[in-house]
Amino acid sequence: MSDHIDLTEAALDEQALDDDPADAVTEPTALDRKINAHFPGAVVRKDLVKAVKGNAIVPSYVLEYLLGQFAATDDEATIQEGIEKVRRILAEHYVHRNESELVKSKIREKGRFRIIDRVSVTLNEKDDVYQASFANLGISGVVVDPSTVNANQKLLVGGVWCLCDIEYFHSDDARLVPWILGRLQPIQMSSFDYAGYLAARAEFTTDEWIELLIQSIGFNPEMFGRRAKMLQLIRLIPFVERNYNLVELGPKGTGKSHIYSEFSPHGMLISGGEITVPKLFVNNANGKIGLLGYWDVVAFDEFAGKKKRADKALVDIMKNYMANKSFSRGVETLGAEASMVFVGNTSHTVPYMLKHSDLFDELPESYHDSAYLDRLHFYIPGWEIDTIRSEMFCGGYGFVVDYIAEVLKSMRDLDYSDRYQRYFTLGSDISTRDRDGIHKTFSGLMKLLYPHEQATAEEIEEILHFAVEGRKRVKDQILRIDDTMAAVKFGYKPLAGEWTAVTTLEEDEYPRHYHRGGPDAVDDGGDLTDPIGRAPGAVGAEAVALPGAITAELFQGQRDFVENQRGLSYESLLMPYLRGASEIELHDPYIRMSHQGRNLVELLALIASAKDPADEVKFKLFTVLEAAPEYQKKQLQMLNQIMEGSAKQGIEMEVAKDPGGHDRWIRTDNGWRINLGRGLDIFQKQDGGWLEFGSTRQEFRQVRAFGVTYIREVK
Repeated sequence: MSDHIDLTEAALDEQALDDDPADAVTEPTALDRKINAHFPGAVVRKDLVKAVKGNAIVPSYVLEYLLGQFAATDDEATIQEGIEKVRRILAEHYVHRNESELVKSKIREKGRFRIIDRVSVTLNEKDDVYQASFANLGISGVVVDPSTVNANQKLLVGGVWCLCDIEYFHSDDARLVPWILGRLQPIQMSSFDYAGYLAARAEFTTDEWIELLIQSIGFNPEMFGRRAKMLQLIRLIPFVERNYNLVELGPKGTGKSHIYSEFSPHGMLISGGEITVPKLFVNNANGKIGLLGYWDVVAFDEFAGKKKRADKALVDIMKNYMANKSFSRGVETLGAEASMVFVGNTSHTVPYMLKHSDLFDELPESYHDSAYLDRLHFYIPGWEIDTIRSEMFCGGYGFVVDYIAEVLKSMRDLDYSDRYQRYFTLGSDISTRDRDGIHKTFSGLMKLLYPHEQATAEEIEEILHFAVEGRKRVKDQILRIDDTMAAVKFGYKPLAGEWTAVTTLEEDEYPRHYHRGGPDAVDDGGDLTDPIGRAPGAVGAEAVALPGAITAELFQGQRDFVENQRGLSYESLLMPYLRGASEIELHDPYIRMSHQGRNLVELLALIASAKDPADEVKFKLFTVLEAAPEYQKKQLQMLNQIMEGSAKQGIEMEVAKDPGGHDRWIRTDNGWRINLGRGLDIFQKQDGGWLEFGSTRQEFRQVRAFGVTYIREVK
């Protein structure tokens, strides 16, 4: 055959087979150039933050503010010059705590010196003056002009990073502080062009815009699937939506709190154990307003922990605020717009929590309360988000943090919650509180992704589906805690079309535990993701049955699987259809890199273990060779190695050029054709090596979004 690939003629030398070719890309990508063209001066290369940070303990937005002044360009010479300027500024003006005395000396000797420090202000009622404290410099009692405080009221609550000119003037009067504040400039933008922002957004496709936002957070979008990107963006909704109540529980190390401490000067991250009524709401002793009165976002870190004790009065005030957007100061009722975020770690797996309790099980007892939980608008499934690794950070261009922070802040006054109603309606039995949660999430995602309001019906549906799913996750767990609440059918309907029921990913993965004892409980023990209805976890010998019996029960039609789903394998998806076949064709143009070769080996191993050792199976692979000679050589080596291993197990493997373009499918001589949306490449990248469970069992791996169609061919 002319399309046959003779692997025996390939030059086979000893060479490591890397997952990806070493690529030292130094030039900006096409998207990077487009970003710079439409947002000149408002974007920065994200890897520069690490280059300039050194040992300065400052938030990323402080460093990006400085980089935005000197390195917001794609011109390499200007970037390098800007980096050096920022390094000099940090070296000369950032105050390290262990060098505070040296900085004080500089101020004294020079008379006036500029510093970068975190500044907080208190009112000295006795002397009727505002006084500033400098966190790293270690000085306090510095008099601040009331006009400065009025213009920057966050100085009164938690403190703000600032550029300050400090003067020194000694007096014989011991009561006078020798330090004088000459100038104070908060590290954030003073203004921006919102109309220009909207016009520039219209120049980007949705995929390009999402990549820009993910790069602005600091991540490499290539390391995330579509669903994973959306979950990252939902973390931004509190910055763009007023009074948004968000919870995220999941394993350690997934970056749950990072965005609230580093991304915006308008957010405040505090420890869950530091929550008090005076700090959060109001100190009734002196009338001082707490954090919620000044910050756009207040996030509570380390919020989970069953044994943690919480003040019941605090919980009651918090419930009232989350529902009514107000709190009391004596007889006076005060409104506030701060969004609240609760992040914490889980200590059990999702199926364990579903089987033994609920997905809020880790919360302190006082918060494990249906009335409190019902005020949450969205539950981010933190267990779906990967542990942060160094290769996940990007070197591409993203918005300077203080620029995008001001953009998001400016959109808090807008309401996009009804934009879906041109295309869809929600279920009639969805309660007002459920509807509010869905609306606020939808509005937030619209502002983030489509601030110019140019979205197709399909794009609207995508974010509406996410909004419904996140609120459903909250409500379904409340029903486990409080059986007096009525169950709700979550979904939506096109103005002219069929009803779409929305499920959560964990509901699809673990239906037996998710619906325990409820009206929708699965009573046959079957795993909904298994095409043949086999019990969850059944593999190998447990899955073997007579070919005739299996064929009678095999599913025909289309099955779709969502990103991050677990519990899937070639064993459950493909082997029921491949057993008994003596000839199998696989058309997959992407058997090129080592992880794709491993996928093929895993399928061949299943075929080998399912057949009688005395039988032989013919397996023909149709694929596409790499264009570059050096990469093609590695690909041929890999395929030759797989072919030799297959022969030892009774599989006669042949490799041929695939004439079919990008289509991916399997055909067997026992009458089945299986169309594979992504071919064999359905699993997300594994980075933990052999120490990860997913390295030995496919069921433990997360998948990418894909579809499979099973077609019975009648001969």
